[in-house]
Amino acid sequence: MNIKGSTNIVGLIGHPVEHSFSPPMHNQAFKALGMDYAYVAFDVNPLNLKSAIEGARSLNVKGLNVTIPHKIDVMKYLDEIDEVAGLIGAVNTIDFKNMKGFNTDGIGAVKAIEEVTSIKNSNIVIAGAGGASRAISFHVAKYGADTLTILNRNVEKARNLAYDISDSDLISSVRSDSVSEIGKYLSDCHILIDTTPLGMHPNITDRPVALADDMHEDMVVFDAVYNPNETVLIKEAIKAGAKPVYGIKMLLYQGAESFRIWTGHSAPVDVMEKALRETINLE
Repeated sequence: MNIKGSTNIVGLIGHPVEHSFSPPMHNQAFKALGMDYAYVAFDVNPLNLKSAIEGARSLNVKGLNVTIPHKIDVMKYLDEIDEVAGLIGAVNTIDFKNMKGFNTDGIGAVKAIEEVTSIKNSNIVIAGAGGASRAISFHVAKYGADTLTILNRNVEKARNLAYDISDSDLISSVRSDSVSEIGKYLSDCHILIDTTPLGMHPNITDRPVALADDMHEDMVVFDAVYNPNETVLIKEAIKAGAKPVYGIKMLLYQGAESFRIWTGHSAPVDVMEKALRETINLE
């Protein structure tokens, strides 16, 4: 990487950030397109968040990704929030041209799923009601899902998220229930999305939210977990003949959307995916 006085800096802020897969993914993309950009990860203590944003602005940083624990608090230091990011209540991408915050997590999931099926007019079941579920739920609603069912161990949390989505007027039919009742919602489900940490390394033998017997071959099953690549849920989906969508794809497409926001150019997705797979040691 040839860093010069003209090099545009983008990056990531979080705490911690040392295990981030984003720097190699973005830097390979910039190299492939011959763009004078560099992506750097910055560990920012929550107590220093305000000064970090002000400092980045003063240093003419072009854009930042934002990860845990800053996605909510960073919003108070921005001039503008994208409509869907505002509904989600969290930002993971900042464009410093106009100090505007976006949330690309949900669109990353949507693009991953739409590699194999359309969101529009689908009956979607989402397991989990945390930050990832919130981001994905609002985006699938925006992209035309017909029915959305939020399932969670804490039913009140699922109910609150369902209420917020319904209140946004992006979708007319939103339900909530306990994740233990998932079986009764899957017979007519087109897309199952798991945003829970079940099956994440090192707990790779966790019982998944659904088993092969609950699924059918016309179903698409997406697991937001990407380590391991083939989670217990994805294995069950394959066993059922359902179409699997891997978590690495969400990571890829949320990064590609950030790239587009910062540079105005379409991201070289194939290059980014190759770098991502090499970094995560996937074949």
